[in-house]
Amino acid sequence: EAKIGATYYLTLKEAMEKSYPSMTNSSWSKDQIKILLDKFPEGQAVIKIDDELAGCCLSIIVSSEDVENDLTYKQITGNYTFSKHNKNGTFLYGIEIFIQAKSLTKIHINRNICC
Repeated sequence: EAKIGATYYLTLKEAMEKSYPSMTNSSWSKDQIKILLDKFPEGQAVIKIDDELAGCCLSIIVSSEDVENDLTYKQITGNYTFSKHNKNGTFLYGIEIFIQAKSLTKIHINRNICC
């Protein structure tokens, strides 16, 4: 069972909120992060630059039927409970990917993304 330290979660929450400043409730709850770590730890990753959280990606595995049925984001995440995660599924479904804007200049990603 995954344990998430309070300080670590608050750092992650703050990063999510800064990445989506115009959205309300823009961060996953501590319980939701814990569920993802318990169900599929290999599918969750953080990116650190100079020992600071720069970004994050969260994912689950889903069945081909879920993908073929053209489910909404809410449906495919099981109403954000991740109950659709299927360790025997065939598709990696990205739930969340973000890089904090302040980190972009540190890794020069802004130069590589533009046309």
